[in-house]
Amino acid sequence: MKRTYFRGRRRFLLKSAAIVFSPYLVRAKTAERAKTLRIMRWKNFVPAYETWFNEVFVKRWGADNDTDVMVSNVGLGEIGQLAEREIKAQEGHDMVLFLSPKPSFEDQTIDHRDVHQECESRFGKAHGFVGKSNVNPRTGAFHGFIESFAPTLLTYRKDIWDSIGATPQSWDDIRRAGRAARLLHDAPVGISLGPEHNAEHTLRALMATFGASVQDADNAPALASPSTLEALKFAKALFEEAMFPGVADWRSTANNLEVLAGNVSLTVDTMSIIRAAEAKALPIEPDLALAPLPEGPSGRGGPAFATNTYIIWKFARNIDGAKQFLVDYTAAFGEGLTHSGFQSMPSYPGSVPDLADRLETPQRPGRYDLLLDLPASLTNLGHPGYSNAATDEVLRQRIVSRMFRSVAVGNALPEEAMAMAAAAIDPIFQKWRDAGKL
Repeated sequence: MKRTYFRGRRRFLLKSAAIVFSPYLVRAKTAERAKTLRIMRWKNFVPAYETWFNEVFVKRWGADNDTDVMVSNVGLGEIGQLAEREIKAQEGHDMVLFLSPKPSFEDQTIDHRDVHQECESRFGKAHGFVGKSNVNPRTGAFHGFIESFAPTLLTYRKDIWDSIGATPQSWDDIRRAGRAARLLHDAPVGISLGPEHNAEHTLRALMATFGASVQDADNAPALASPSTLEALKFAKALFEEAMFPGVADWRSTANNLEVLAGNVSLTVDTMSIIRAAEAKALPIEPDLALAPLPEGPSGRGGPAFATNTYIIWKFARNIDGAKQFLVDYTAAFGEGLTHSGFQSMPSYPGSVPDLADRLETPQRPGRYDLLLDLPASLTNLGHPGYSNAATDEVLRQRIVSRMFRSVAVGNALPEEAMAMAAAAIDPIFQKWRDAGKL
């Protein structure tokens, strides 16, 4: 990819008030620029990262590339609705950042192949789960670009687990020691079963360790299986023995709030909990520890909590500028990693060759070393197949979390809940197969 993305002089005026939806707009403008690049992204959970991106990197890149960069920071829950609005209008931003791949938008996005090829030539290969998230093997199109991922980890109270004489190596450890933590310390396990982002990723990790998945390696529906039944039965036992009723209705912030308040002894999340405890110097911080995702009968692993994915619209006015921005952002990713508090990890490990040094913190030496090997156990959302439009829609409809919740709270037997979920999934796959995307 040559640095020839900025041809011509294009200016953009919003034609309709319906497109002006951003509650916060950052403009990287030091003088009137020859070009404009418009970016919409969800508000980052780490203020220091958002300040670096908006006020440092974007302004620096805009000055270096004679481009007026406008960044719209919107709520995470708004991104999908606003993207649909831009598709309908065929106008809006040049590029949009999502929390996960959006293969269902493939017909509205450019093929990002040359961005991937340029990054691979400069930084080496991306992590395996990144490669299976970005491309449609049926059409050959690269429907997005994953700029980073959020690691999926256990955060737990080491003081409580030490007093029980256990470590959270396996899901069965969590069930047995979690029961003791609840009875002896009034600190149950807190794993979301609500219809929200955290639960969808965590429960897919649980399924994977039992050998269960939404689809198989050939991108065909595979939910209805003995492995899924075993995962559902285990989740019910975990809920009844080690958790508490409130997890059935958790929202996306509950993991953080409950751990930091000292109410639960273990949860599955990103780096956000422990980093928030450090930043706020909370009394609970020295007692918090991290661990990889637990093992099950079929191994260890699960999807990254976020695979932060940029898409460039076909109707973008500055496609070349958007492509160059992604390559240059990847080259500067070491800065972003540090300012994100390790919440955003590099998709291309070669872009941060000093990763081990950057992860070292003087306050807690070695606390974050597990991040170096963690990517090997992470999967894409379509595992063991490719992420695709069908798996994306299943995720958006919260079918997996609703299935587990119904079993845990006793609204359905495992066989009944699995059958209902499979009946909801099958037509989704058929729809996208008929559309030529599977």
